[in-house]
Amino acid sequence: MLTSSARFAMARPRAVLVAALLLMLVCGGFGATVKSHMVGGGYLTGSLESVRANDFITKSFPGGNPNLIVMVSGDGGVNSPEVRAAAQRITDELSHDSTVTGVQSYWANSATRPDLASALKSKDGHRGLIMATVTGTDTEVQNRAAELSNQLNGDRDGVQVRVGGMAGSFADINHQVEKDLVLAEAIAVPVSALLLVLVFGSVIAALLPVGVGLFAIAATLGILRAMTTFMDVSIFALNMTSALGLALAIDYSLFIVSRYREELANGRDTRAAILRSVQTAGRTVVFSGLTVALALAALAVFPQPFFKSFAYAGVAVVVAAVGASVLLLPAALMLLGDRVNAWDLRKPVRRLLGRGEPVPKQPEETFWYKLVTGVMRRALPVAVVTAAVLLALGSPFLKAHFGTPDDRVIGTFASSRQVGDALRHDFNADMAASAVVALPGFHGDAKEIGAYASRLSQVPNVPAVLSSEGVYVNGAKMAAGVPQMTGPDGAYLSVGTRIAPYSAEGKQQLADLRAVPAPGDVLFGGAAALNEDTMDSVISRLPLAGAIIAIITLILLFLFTGSVVLPVKALLLNLLSLTATFGAMIWVFEQGHGASLLGFTSTGSIDLFMPILMICLAFGMSMDYEVFLLSRIREEWLASDRSPEANTRSVALGVARTGRIFTAAAGLMAVVLLAVATSEVAPMKLFGIGLALAVVSDATVIRGLLAPALMRLMSTANWWSPKPLAALHKRIGLEEEPSAAAEDEQGTALIGATAARS
Repeated sequence: MLTSSARFAMARPRAVLVAALLLMLVCGGFGATVKSHMVGGGYLTGSLESVRANDFITKSFPGGNPNLIVMVSGDGGVNSPEVRAAAQRITDELSHDSTVTGVQSYWANSATRPDLASALKSKDGHRGLIMATVTGTDTEVQNRAAELSNQLNGDRDGVQVRVGGMAGSFADINHQVEKDLVLAEAIAVPVSALLLVLVFGSVIAALLPVGVGLFAIAATLGILRAMTTFMDVSIFALNMTSALGLALAIDYSLFIVSRYREELANGRDTRAAILRSVQTAGRTVVFSGLTVALALAALAVFPQPFFKSFAYAGVAVVVAAVGASVLLLPAALMLLGDRVNAWDLRKPVRRLLGRGEPVPKQPEETFWYKLVTGVMRRALPVAVVTAAVLLALGSPFLKAHFGTPDDRVIGTFASSRQVGDALRHDFNADMAASAVVALPGFHGDAKEIGAYASRLSQVPNVPAVLSSEGVYVNGAKMAAGVPQMTGPDGAYLSVGTRIAPYSAEGKQQLADLRAVPAPGDVLFGGAAALNEDTMDSVISRLPLAGAIIAIITLILLFLFTGSVVLPVKALLLNLLSLTATFGAMIWVFEQGHGASLLGFTSTGSIDLFMPILMICLAFGMSMDYEVFLLSRIREEWLASDRSPEANTRSVALGVARTGRIFTAAAGLMAVVLLAVATSEVAPMKLFGIGLALAVVSDATVIRGLLAPALMRLMSTANWWSPKPLAALHKRIGLEEEPSAAAEDEQGTALIGATAARS
């Protein structure tokens, strides 16, 4: 199939490239508006108890669980004429907005409900709150919240207005992610081009991977936009899949172009060199892409739209990157021929420095060959020490504490973050963290509600419980209740808290609240309940996702190598590499080391969604280098006498021929990922830095030290399979196509002989 696709591209290269350009323009134009159709969350599913509680309150008691908080403040205090006038204006605007319900404020309740008003006023009396619920789908809520934020935020006449709450937070995050994507691509593309020039020397050769990368970005935008027509797609998918498409396209192009230049240097003509490159490096690219795509597909086992959008978009983007690499590159290389080496910038530099042409090195003379042979002479101590260091780096992972993200993922420049910080520190109760207790279908004695509220108010660090029967503090009724909290569909209560909902204390408080006897069936909602329900939902699916990735890896590498030992070795090495990477990320992002340097706020927990996503991506990309390395080692092994000495030499030659390429690929991928890490949104920093570290450590420490050491220790057992599996691999295993290459070389030789006779 690869040979056929390469011949198709070489037969009509201009048509292929023109079609690709048109497709790129269509995808780019169609996907230009994708950002406005994406959602900021995607962490929740309708089956969660906390979501059902919120849905019940939203339907039966509009405004009962507000998602928009407007903070109005002034130096003269909340009762100054300027602040009161501004608050009244905002309240009127929200009350007349058809998309907003349940508007309530400090100022509206200061005379009639002093108990409620006190919770909506800061301790110093300078800030007051207006609370409301923006209705609609996730996308509609976030878009409307962004409009309200732009409309209301600002400082006027000594009065400061800031919009926050869950809806405001996601609106700010969406906006920031959009800006960060533009910056990341503005950094990644030119820097990658410059580094490719340094790797290849030739400007023309360097531009080929960049061109394929730009095609992958345009294809990504079109794919994501198409997905938004039938499912929720997380805004985080925009940055991540764009970065993934660019990084993989550059990686795969680098592999194929490097092999093509190598084949030209070995004396093959353009056509034979292209075919041989596609049949070797192209085969590796397809295999690597299949591994990455299937690792990402494992995310589909999670019920959250966040993961599903990455599963579907990630697979599509990988297919686009692979397809562009094995179809567009042969067409471009056919047109360029040996001009792929044109505009070699190293030549004028050497002339300037008075140096001659460098003498090509044999593989045995390279740095990588000498390094690996040295490693394999001391295989056991190198393996033990390297593994011990990686395990030590991974030790912080044992103390990881996970939570769902809140407004603190974005910097203090965002209005939602300013509101969140004020709620946490300047108010008696964090209104954004309050728990809600829904009693759907409750029609019992109203006094039962009061007794239940009284018991809930006695849970430690609960400042007050608001119910239809009264406001309860420490078990005592302090004021009259709110009739609107009871209706024909049931009832609900609002439970204040002084504890961060995502902390261990917040989890314990939720357990204490759930342990209080209730007068009927209850559903707990609010930040702490959402966090716990979401964590339970994700963690329960982890074993299945991990098993799918492991089985896929073992099967694909067996089909690739014919060995049952090498797939197990690759799996263990990848797990070790990921453990070290995530240990380092816990040390930085959860424990807060370097928070001021990197510009994020440590909350004492880490977003569980990002590590899971990163594990799938890092695992797939690690297999990228594993497959690339093993393909060259296997080439050498199949051409050898299959002795222990031949195994050692095959490993050394395989690393020598690929070491420079996969370290360059890792460096280029790290540039793309670190460009993502320039984001002002903390999960994006975690994603970029974590994956860059995983890729670089895998391409250097794992492939340069640990993998060669283990392959030396296992010797010829590396290539062992039981006889039934060996026979199976012979029938269905994925092999190169030497016959096609040989056929083209014979054709080339025949043409040359005919020309000579003429």
